[in-house]
Formats: sequence, C-alpha cells, structure tokens
Amino acid sequence: MYSGIIELPWWGYFVLTLALTHISIASVTIYLHRHQAHRALDLSPIPSHFFRFWLWLTTGMVTKEWAAIHRKHHAKCETTEDPHSPQILGIQPVLWTGVFFYVKESRNAETMVHYGHGTPDDWLEHVIYTPLNKLGVFIMLGINIAFFGPWIGSLIWLIQMIWIPFWAAGVINGIGHYWGYRNFACADASTNIFPIGILIGGEELHNNHHTFASSAKLSSKWYEFDIGWFYIRLLEIVGLAKVKKIAPTPRFDLARPAIDFDLLQAVVTHRYDVLAKYLKSLHHLASEEFSQLSIDAKEGRVMKHLLGKDENSLPVAQHARLATLLEKSERLARVYAMRKDLEALWSRSAVTHDQLVKQLEAWITRAEQSGIRQMEEFSLRLRTYAV
Repeated sequence: MYSGIIELPWWGYFVLTLALTHISIASVTIYLHRHQAHRALDLSPIPSHFFRFWLWLTTGMVTKEWAAIHRKHHAKCETTEDPHSPQILGIQPVLWTGVFFYVKESRNAETMVHYGHGTPDDWLEHVIYTPLNKLGVFIMLGINIAFFGPWIGSLIWLIQMIWIPFWAAGVINGIGHYWGYRNFACADASTNIFPIGILIGGEELHNNHHTFASSAKLSSKWYEFDIGWFYIRLLEIVGLAKVKKIAPTPRFDLARPAIDFDLLQAVVTHRYDVLAKYLKSLHHLASEEFSQLSIDAKEGRVMKHLLGKDENSLPVAQHARLATLLEKSERLARVYAMRKDLEALWSRSAVTHDQLVKQLEAWITRAEQSGIRQMEEFSLRLRTYAV
C-alpha cells in the first residue's frame, strides 16, 4: 500500500501536525486579525502573500469576509447584531458550532459592504482566492496524501480543517467572551482565557485585545506572553513588517499637588488602567463590608462580579441583588456611584477641557474627603498618572 514520500515515527507526525496548524494560527492572528481587520501593522508583500496563500490552502477563508465579520463583532459586541456573542447566543452554540455563525454572516451583503473595506482587491483575489476558495483545501488534501499516504495524510488534513474553526471561531469567540480573567473593565464581556498566548497565537489575551483593538501587541501584564507579537517583532527586525500602534503603557510620576490639563490627559489616555485599579479598590472595600454584613465567600464572589458591572446592563434579578447590597452598605453605594462620575470624564464629548479639569478636581476632592481608606489611596494614585 502506498505510504507517501515521507515516513515518520508517530511523534514525528504529531509534531508536524502541530507545526502546520500553528502556521495557520499565526496566519490568522498576524494577517487576518491584526493586519487586515484592525490595521495595527503593515506587512510587506512577501509575508502578506504567504499568509493569504497558506490560509487559502488550509482554511478556504476569504479575507474580506473574515475582516468584515470581525469588525462588525467589535462594532456590535454583545448585542443582537453581534455575529457570534455567547452572551446573546449561548456559550455551547458558539463554542461548538461557531464556524456556522461565520458562514451565516458571510452571506450578509450589507456586512460585506459596510465592514469589508480596505481588504485585498487584486487579480489573485478576484480570480483565485475568492471564487475558488474551496479549491485550496482540496489541493492541501492532495499534498498531504502525496507526502504522508492516504490514511495519515487525510488525518492530518482533517485536523487542519477543524483547527481554525474550533480554536478561532469556537474557543476565542466563545470562551473569550464567557470565562477567564479581565485586566480591563471594557464595555463588553471579553476575557483573557490564559496569560500564556501560544496555542492560539496570543489570541488567548482577548480582553486585552478588546480594550485596545488597534494594538499589534495583545499582551499587557509582565506575566503575559503573546507569541503573535514575538513573530511580528521578528518580521519587523528583518524589514518585513511595520508596527503602527500598540496599547499605551501607563506612566507615573510624583503626585501632582494641583489638578491640571496634563493630569486630565493622562487619566483619559490610561482610562482602562485607571478603571481597573478603581475596581480593585472597590473589591478591597467590598471584602471589608462583606465581613461586617456576614456575607459568605461564595455570595461575596458573586457580588464582587456584579459590582464590576454597569447596573443598566444587568438582568432584572441581578440588578435587584446589587440594589439590595448597596442599600445595606452606604460606603459601597457611594464608591459604586462615584465610578460612574469617573467614567464620565472620558465619555463626555460636549464639555470643554477646562470644565473636565474642574470635574476631575472635584472628583478627587470628594474621594480624598470621603473617609474611605481605599478611595483616599486611589485618589493619591490618580494624581501620579503621567502622559
């Protein structure tokens, strides 16, 4: 029986399959996601054409469709118009059948027109990659069979075919909006699945990405690793890529005695870090209050989760639970309310800079005079942000 051009031990086929699928993951995160959908970096023709060709062979995905659907996901995140939100559609459907939501949305002509701008529009796209998008995967099947034989070659091909639909369309879009940890309190439900982003090319750091969508680098904390960013830096070193934007890194200086426009600018620039630190202070205060109110650890975890949410986005039952808690704790109610005032500093567009500086000054004064230790410490930290 024909066994292919290459014969490997079992572990050799295992390593080879991981390598092939990892190239597909790298192609998705670097080319489709960071380069095409978000324009976070420029790629030279060599890696750009390689990634496009490899994705044609291993996924059959059309660049315009992928970029358009992902852009719409960001624009309509966690609403009924989001193509694949587990908060709306449920975690099980998105996790296991997420690829079908992509296929459904790809047939929406309005999505393609509104969100598909700026994607490849050359001869290759018009003649090969778009009209013959399914041909590539069968060529890949033929290559696998030729090199590894019909049984092993077909098995490797099958794994290649399900790899991106499961990990990208299922895990990232499902678990990445349902379970994990959050560095930043952005408006949607995005989470970081795991701090070491290797298996899914760095896309594990999904909360970081949704907070700074146009950043070419997805890692944020010192303990996080984004292998996609590692590859991008290698491409940049050899002149094959140019990073356009990365997330701002919070900078600090000595505490400012007076509130001025520079501090306002620093607070607005680093607003996601500011809000994350504020929620951390709120949780520390909540731990003290829960002890006094005899709230057990399990209930306390639930209530801390609710305190991190906007009450207007909560279901009726959860909203009622949060309201009951805030009625019992005047300090928690005050700190929870002041969060809204803090967020208003970067969400008001019809207010002058001078007015915003005065509002920031008034907010810091209220925090310092609140008699709440966590608020006093946070307001001191707020004075140290720098541009």
